Amino acid sequence: MPEVLTEINELPSHDIVAAVDLGSNSFHMIVARLDEGHMRITDRIREVVRLGEGLTPEKTLTPEVSERALSCLERFGQRLRGFAPGSVRAVGTNTLRQLRPETGFVERAELALGHPIDVIAGREEARLIYLGVAHGLAAGTERRLVVDIGGGSTEIIVGQGFSSRLRESLHLGCVSLSRQAFADGRITAKAMQKAELAGALEVRPVRELFRRARWQQAVGCSGTIRAIAAVVNAEGWCDNGISAESLAQLSAALTDAGRVATINLKGLPEERKPVFAGGVAILRAVFEALGITHMQVSDYALREGLIYEMMGRSQHEDVRERTVATLCQQFQTDLAHARRVEATALGIYQQLAAPWDLNHPEHPQMLTWAARLHEIGVMVAHSQYQKHGAYLLRNADLAGFSRQEQMVLAALVLGHRRKFPMQEFLNLPKAEQNSARHLCVILRLAVLLHRGRSAVNKHFLNVTADSERLALCFPNEWLARHPLTQLELEQEAERLATAKIILTFC
Repeated sequence: MPEVLTEINELPSHDIVAAVDLGSNSFHMIVARLDEGHMRITDRIREVVRLGEGLTPEKTLTPEVSERALSCLERFGQRLRGFAPGSVRAVGTNTLRQLRPETGFVERAELALGHPIDVIAGREEARLIYLGVAHGLAAGTERRLVVDIGGGSTEIIVGQGFSSRLRESLHLGCVSLSRQAFADGRITAKAMQKAELAGALEVRPVRELFRRARWQQAVGCSGTIRAIAAVVNAEGWCDNGISAESLAQLSAALTDAGRVATINLKGLPEERKPVFAGGVAILRAVFEALGITHMQVSDYALREGLIYEMMGRSQHEDVRERTVATLCQQFQTDLAHARRVEATALGIYQQLAAPWDLNHPEHPQMLTWAARLHEIGVMVAHSQYQKHGAYLLRNADLAGFSRQEQMVLAALVLGHRRKFPMQEFLNLPKAEQNSARHLCVILRLAVLLHRGRSAVNKHFLNVTADSERLALCFPNEWLARHPLTQLELEQEAERLATAKIILTFC
């Protein structure tokens, strides 16, 4: 049954937003009112879904778990009915990262929720967790280590102020480790030791990196760590937060219980018991590996980080802008040329937004970023550089971008020249296919018009469209004076035919 912590049924307005976290153990939703840069949470809803339990070796979901998740999202969707587009940010984490796209689960989940769902990479999840925790703590200059144990992954972050400096996502969570180490429901000393070793093995590749990060304060967050803190406090083993000694006492108490069914600890909810031993083993491994003696616990985590991220975007502090700027610098792009391509692409977009139904506020943003990044692959090799650029964008950890956004950006960069990669767009989520294909056509035209790398912006072009027909109208005699461009447009008309676009020009 859903756990409704508070419920205030105010009508959605421009200053009311919501964040939804589709974790591997639980689904969470918070609704918040924004007031002059501050967040006031008005509603929290949580359901234990255990999505990770339904993940099969073939990376699909079992029907039972799939239906359980969709039913939960329908209830969340009822609460979010009437929220404007852009006022709800929903993200999927470890289990949805592993799920094969062709299962179509994300699309069904979006229909149930009534809002888009972004699948985010592990390090992006870590960044958002740190952002939430940092806003929930008292202001300070100390460097913090933040640990979040989820159902399918564990995030470890070092940061200072509101900025994370070091982020890692380990492929081990309380659901996955509990299934692996305590599948028969027995909690023996040997099984617990083996579970802790599995946790240590995951931490080992980054152990020295985080030890050398010179953090001064350890902070834990989210359900597993908060549950552990509640138990050690209720049992009288630690007055504040979690100490290494109290964690050892907790581990011993679990092995004394012997079985999941016979766990009897103060402050531990019944629903947490099946995955609790795995979570304790992971935290003990992290404590040991990183030399933690005491950990504070934060009430804020990923969901609150999503809200603060939304606040930043609304105030023109979009971290994605910084990510794109960093990529341009790292791959030494010709920024002046990219800016000219961007200006021309946006000029064409303004003329085609209405006939091609490109009305989402992020469409021009995506076009802008693709224009700035379309040549990053040149740093790898000039031959087929669009393929190198697309590979980088598809596989890199890009702060602020969801997996879906990276796929769209990679498709635009791959398709900006030469053969139109129609299959690449068919591989995108259905809701993105048509708009991404049209944005790519716009980018192609802008790149084509700047093929000579002239320092002149090309704002003179008149563009009209009718469904899948696209007509370009140049000033009188312009094409006659630019025969190379005319030849390239003739070739482009043949290439766009594979994208089911009929291009004409005069």
